[in-house]
Amino acid sequence: MPSASCDSLLDDIEDIVSQEDLKPQDRHFSRKHVVPKVRKRNTQKYLQDENSPPSNSTIPGIQKIWMRTWGCSHNNSDGEYMAGQLAAYGYEITENASDADLWLLNSCTVKNPAEDHFRNSIKKAQEENKKIVLAGCVPQAQPRQDYLKGLSIIGVQQIDRVVEVVEETIKGHSVRLLGQKKNNGKRLGGAPLDLPKIRKNPLIEIISINTGCLNACTYCKTKHARGNLASYPIDELVDRAKQSFQEGVCEIWLTSEDTGAYGRDIGTNLPALLWKLVEVIPRGAMLRLGMTNPPYILEHLEEMGKILNHPRVYAFLHIPVQSASDSVLTEMRREYCVADFKRVVDFLREKVPGITLATDIICGFPGETDQDFQETVKLVEEYKFPSLFINQFYPRPGTPAAKMAQIPAQVKKQRTKDLSRVFHSYSPYDHKIGERQQVLVTEESFDSKFYVAHNRFYEQVLVPKDPTFMGKMIEVDIYESGKHFMKGQPVSDARVYTPSISKPLAKGEVSGLPEPPYCELLCGETHIGRNRGRPPADSS
Repeated sequence: MPSASCDSLLDDIEDIVSQEDLKPQDRHFSRKHVVPKVRKRNTQKYLQDENSPPSNSTIPGIQKIWMRTWGCSHNNSDGEYMAGQLAAYGYEITENASDADLWLLNSCTVKNPAEDHFRNSIKKAQEENKKIVLAGCVPQAQPRQDYLKGLSIIGVQQIDRVVEVVEETIKGHSVRLLGQKKNNGKRLGGAPLDLPKIRKNPLIEIISINTGCLNACTYCKTKHARGNLASYPIDELVDRAKQSFQEGVCEIWLTSEDTGAYGRDIGTNLPALLWKLVEVIPRGAMLRLGMTNPPYILEHLEEMGKILNHPRVYAFLHIPVQSASDSVLTEMRREYCVADFKRVVDFLREKVPGITLATDIICGFPGETDQDFQETVKLVEEYKFPSLFINQFYPRPGTPAAKMAQIPAQVKKQRTKDLSRVFHSYSPYDHKIGERQQVLVTEESFDSKFYVAHNRFYEQVLVPKDPTFMGKMIEVDIYESGKHFMKGQPVSDARVYTPSISKPLAKGEVSGLPEPPYCELLCGETHIGRNRGRPPADSS
């Protein structure tokens, strides 16, 4: 079997690339076309076009790269940043995996199936003799796993160095860059936020406000990769939001492993950040909050209620409960009880009428009894969450929960099925038929039959595929509902409002590129951005 492993292994990319080397965003204009020239011979047989490199050239910056991202919004944002830097440097980001010279695989370590897909993709790349660069939480958490041996790895906090890692991999080296970003010994939130980026959806900007968390959940493998809480300063996050709106974005998602814990390491908090962000959101554009664990939302309930009522913030919050049994929560080390979770839900439902509250549940955690599980079923029956993520428990290697006595697989599967049946027994949107709603249209449905919009409560509303609606705020009359969506008919005489303050970037266009230097404008030889307009990485 052909192998993608390289001949030499370097412990760290600093063995080849100096800390003082220019970063990718600084080298856009200084990079010259490097074209190997073949000395002309007297005979026509040896003549070669000087503008084309020889067929066996391994010059970095001219290859095609295919990307695949698994997992959460944070991972997707990282993937967008890596694609943007590579495209800005000259690499072609392709959607055709077989056509690519190198595969960049951005992994998720939350559940066993996600890692299985990641491992299988590595095997397939090796079978097809592709160069491989690995990213994301799996190699960051366990870089010494056997199936990762000899392969290049870029850590979750080092994505601003992706060009160097890819360059060295193309040359035949295996490099690993897994360190933490620090300033005066203090851990930072990660790579700079102003890096070039290719947004999967040009209308949506995903901003990671912090990395890591303060919890130590016994089942969680992500903590091994992302570590303890490290937040970005408020001014950097506000600047990133401003830049996004200047590039035509009309919806911002805030993401992290726990948005509720934001700022505790730098002397601030989530409400302080949100009040600053809403000041720069254009009229009609919207902000969506990411997941927050119950302990860190409890002390900010009053302020969060006010913020979630703001007209430019979706009345939506994702608060995982995981179990409605206090004994199970204790074994999970979740640092709250069921009464705490109910207090959050009850308060927000009272103060933010109509709010959408999503939650997560793990079925079959070690030690969960039938009575424990029935308590969880009762919680779902009582609150009828419109958005519910039901997960069968998977023991992740290296976590305390993996060492506990496990519940039989068939029991876990049955509990997952039973809870899914309860979830599908109610219809959360039937009562909204006949309502007139204002919705923001941002994407196309999976079956390509509709455009997807979201109303004030981040509920999914399908609308007709009229190109004039994309990226616009429109009024619709709800005429049909399903388990996960509603359908809306645009109001004929209603105004179509454009929230963007500028035209959105084209799909695949690189964001965040600086203007070319004056000398290049004069000579007309601007090389940077020559890949603008190419399709983005596959981040499905």
